[in-house]
Amino acid sequence: MASTAQCLASMARLSLSFSRPTAISRIPKFLAPVAAVATPATVRYASGNSMKTRKRTPKKKKTYKTFRTYDLSPMEQMTLCDAMRVLRAVEVGNPPTSVKYDLAIKLKTSKNGPVIRSTLRLPFPFQTDTRIAVLCPDGPIATEARENGAVEAGQEGLIQNIQNGNIQFNKLICHVDCEPLLKTLHLGKILGPKGLMPNLKTKTITADIKGTMSDLVGAEEFRERAGVVRMAIGQLLFTPQMLADNIKVFMDKIKKDIGNLDDTAPKVIEEVVLSTTHGPGISLNGKFHPVADENLKVQDLEGAM
Repeated sequence: MASTAQCLASMARLSLSFSRPTAISRIPKFLAPVAAVATPATVRYASGNSMKTRKRTPKKKKTYKTFRTYDLSPMEQMTLCDAMRVLRAVEVGNPPTSVKYDLAIKLKTSKNGPVIRSTLRLPFPFQTDTRIAVLCPDGPIATEARENGAVEAGQEGLIQNIQNGNIQFNKLICHVDCEPLLKTLHLGKILGPKGLMPNLKTKTITADIKGTMSDLVGAEEFRERAGVVRMAIGQLLFTPQMLADNIKVFMDKIKKDIGNLDDTAPKVIEEVVLSTTHGPGISLNGKFHPVADENLKVQDLEGAM
């Protein structure tokens, strides 16, 4: 049985537990300390970086300073007559006057080097729809240009037609006195995409209007793009000798333009490919006479099919 002292002690403890006032917190909730949440340990790797912080660096693509070249030893190359025989067979059924031979010259050159760009008059021209316009001061020069066959000549009227998009010509010659107008009127934005912008390199900005017009009739313009120079070289009705003469003049012009460049930007002819409008490209070996068929004669490749 509990003593009187023990009973009084227990009653005192009970009275203290019920009568103890609770402390009211006056600290705002946004200032109250937040209990730290236990987080799992970060996984570490041998490199010392976690998975979240480690980033994969993308692999850099290998860049080349020159255009890609190929090994031509396993490739089958043909003579000019053999290539014409294949291409003429592919173009059977197409109007001969609408089919053209194209020559592509692959150059071994650097990407950042100068490009070849010029105009060439072929021994056997086939472009008969040349329409020349002359941008020159109104007066005697414009009158002389019209007398020599220019479809348009002058300054104000021709500039207005160009700005309005009324372009009825496929060749444009600019007199040296009107050269500043090309830049001030921003005509390059209209003429450039159409390949009609006059240029000193192509000799379409000149003081000799009459001589330049005679040179442009039957002349072809070529330009190097991505290490390749392309130009239409003849029609399907051309004989092998006519096509060979055009190719020879074109190749001589390319070699001459390469020789005029600086030694710091060398260019070497790597491959010559002949094709037609709808036919494949055939690599030429530089020879003329046929070797694929002994019975094939050069005369068999002349005239209509």
